[in-house]
Amino acid sequence: MRIEFLGTPVDLLSAKETIDRALQAMQDGPPATHVALNVAKFVKMRHDDELRRDVEQADIIGIDGMGLVLALRLFGQRRVERVAGVDLMFALLERCAKLGLRPFVLGAKQAVLERAAAVARERWPGLDFAGLQDGYFSPAEEQKVADRIRMSGADCLFVAMPTPRKERFLHQHGRSLGVPFIMGVGGSVDVLAGQVSRAPLWMQRLGLEWLHRLVQEPRKMFWRYASTNAAFAAIVARAWVGRLFGRRAVRPLAD
Repeated sequence: MRIEFLGTPVDLLSAKETIDRALQAMQDGPPATHVALNVAKFVKMRHDDELRRDVEQADIIGIDGMGLVLALRLFGQRRVERVAGVDLMFALLERCAKLGLRPFVLGAKQAVLERAAAVARERWPGLDFAGLQDGYFSPAEEQKVADRIRMSGADCLFVAMPTPRKERFLHQHGRSLGVPFIMGVGGSVDVLAGQVSRAPLWMQRLGLEWLHRLVQEPRKMFWRYASTNAAFAAIVARAWVGRLFGRRAVRPLAD
């Protein structure tokens, strides 16, 4: 079910429902684009019109952030499940290996990308990549990269480039790629390659993956978390006060 939360559309889908939607796109159609929405992206959308456009045009806007899960529950949404982008990518790679579907991975450094592909082939025997392309290409090379993806015949495309670059690449080229299912996967390729470790399962369940990443990459993550989390807390607090004046934080959009 799609709802609007504080002016932003989100889909209340479980992991199984999301996987099923992705496989349906790959096997039977229609094509679908998935966006993983977290607190940082939710906040950036409020002052970045291009990013907002790209997120709102996605066919599946998944919830990838415990901050969003907790906020939605605060406003009465009980059927909320976090579907982490890295978990979704791994689940789909496993399905691709079993069903003979061929993924294309775009992004990350070449060495990291090759290592991730080697790990994936070992973990999921039979996995056949339609192609691998690092994310270090110039704007002048974008069309060549897009052409390579289109000619690969890929069943799905995982884009491991940072926001908002991946959203803008897909806005510019997504419709011409001819790939049935597309999703942005952020740093998931680094995780698969073993460059970045995931938090222990107990931390994931408690919504503390952000703390694990902060310990791993303090310089990179401190200001991101400090600024976006504070802004998100302020947005939620204003919305909570707004309930006293009859303002709705959540409204249904579609089933």
